[in-house]
Amino acid sequence: MPSSTWSLQNAKNRFSSVIEAACHGKPQTVTKHGKPAVVVVAAKEYARLRHLERLKAPSFVDHLLAMPTGGDEADRLEGRLRDIDR
Repeated sequence: MPSSTWSLQNAKNRFSSVIEAACHGKPQTVTKHGKPAVVVVAAKEYARLRHLERLKAPSFVDHLLAMPTGGDEADRLEGRLRDIDR
């Protein structure tokens, strides 16, 4: 069974093996200069992770509802107005 960690050069030379292992549910780490650079995962696993991410992300409505409603005025930023005659 191939390793689950590959140097960039080895991953390039054995790309089909990297893909085959990832398609069988074994994420493959590719290193660059000895440090993890990317992880190759099956498309189905990537879709599952993206779906979980979307489920956790607050919606635009959630952001709007989280705005303060105390009626307090917001502090104005100090700054010059821009010259629109240019």
